[in-house]
Amino acid sequence: MLRNTPDNWGWVAIAFHWIVAAAVIGLFFLGWWMVDLNYYSPWYVRAPDIHKSVGILLFGLVALRLVWRLVNVRPRPEPGPAWEHLLAEAVHWLIYLLMFAILATGYLIPTAQGAPISVFGWFEVPAWVTGIQNQEDIAGDLHRWLAWSLMALVAIHAAGALQQHFIKRNRTLKRMLGIRR
Repeated sequence: MLRNTPDNWGWVAIAFHWIVAAAVIGLFFLGWWMVDLNYYSPWYVRAPDIHKSVGILLFGLVALRLVWRLVNVRPRPEPGPAWEHLLAEAVHWLIYLLMFAILATGYLIPTAQGAPISVFGWFEVPAWVTGIQNQEDIAGDLHRWLAWSLMALVAIHAAGALQQHFIKRNRTLKRMLGIRR
């Protein structure tokens, strides 16, 4: 089942969810680690190149994921109070917003001086926005704070899924793992 049904997530939505989750968490830890690299580290250039390349690819993947979400039926939520459903929906949309904001600020850091971003040597993304005073520093600070904010929301999202699974004992987590009735 590729597409969603009223009862379950389809495999495309599930794959988008887990690939994006792995990429976001991986990029966070790579970014956290690489900011302390010194000039003599063999990873001084390689780690930022990987971070930028995966970030650009992630932008495209998140955009596709959002389109897929908008054109597919959403499975009915598990029974629960309305405030809980509203909170879950708000967290999901805030996660999307933060991901796009992080990806945009991540783009503004290396392109501040007008250089394109090479994506694993496959293609280049040109520097469309340049010349903003202190662009690299401002974008870098925003990028870091937005990333930490996203990780806090991801933790809340994961805690909510675990609470639904272990305390409420409903199918929320099982459906996102592709486990059918």
